[in-house]
Amino acid sequence: MKILSWNVNGIRSACRDGFMDWLEKEDADIVCLQEIKAQKEDIDLIFKDSKYNVYSKHADKRGYSGVAVLTKEKPISVKERLGVSKFDHEGRMLELEYPDFILFALYIPHGGREKEKLPYKLEVYGEILRSISRVKNKKVILAGDFNIAHEELDLARPKENRRNIMFTDEERDELDKINKVGFVDTFRELNKEGGNYTWWPYRNGLRDKNVGWRIDYIFASKSLAPSLKKAFILKDVQGSDHCPVGAEFDI
Repeated sequence: MKILSWNVNGIRSACRDGFMDWLEKEDADIVCLQEIKAQKEDIDLIFKDSKYNVYSKHADKRGYSGVAVLTKEKPISVKERLGVSKFDHEGRMLELEYPDFILFALYIPHGGREKEKLPYKLEVYGEILRSISRVKNKKVILAGDFNIAHEELDLARPKENRRNIMFTDEERDELDKINKVGFVDTFRELNKEGGNYTWWPYRNGLRDKNVGWRIDYIFASKSLAPSLKKAFILKDVQGSDHCPVGAEFDI
């Protein structure tokens, strides 16, 4: 089973940059998309001729946030709400249950350049931890844009960003908690080296210089770790300020 996740920063823009050709070429079983910036009717129209079952959750505010999951196999059930009102109204989560596992497709809030929305972000992480604890007896996959660089090797300039949003101690602790409740970072499970990033700011040619952050993840229950075959970052795929990440499991 091949899973991909990508913050496309606008699905219509991504389509103009070759998204549909990329989707066909990758032929993944599940594709999680974040920041689609489109309503459900737009998503249904874009993917009406694709081979995927399509599920999406848009924000109340048009042209903002939103997530979608493209899946070859129909899930048993789909949930759209985490239980944090603002988060749910911003269209940031889909929970899909399959016979062998549960998938949480997530787009975590940024937290604000001045950290003004950090309490909201931490509230969301707390509810995610409660949600995955409720299904801890099942195999679970978390995929999406987590908006946190976990360790120093997950960003190019850790010292300069030591107290900045996406690299504060409070945020990094939340990813520690995800590990402690029984999840592995699939990329780090198989790749220990630095210099692997998934997001680069749109300025000063930082992507060409590889001055970036690894903030997009696929976490999996430890019970799934033995079935993990590959984990990768598709850094050369253009069309967004993020690039896709992926994992393959023998399920």
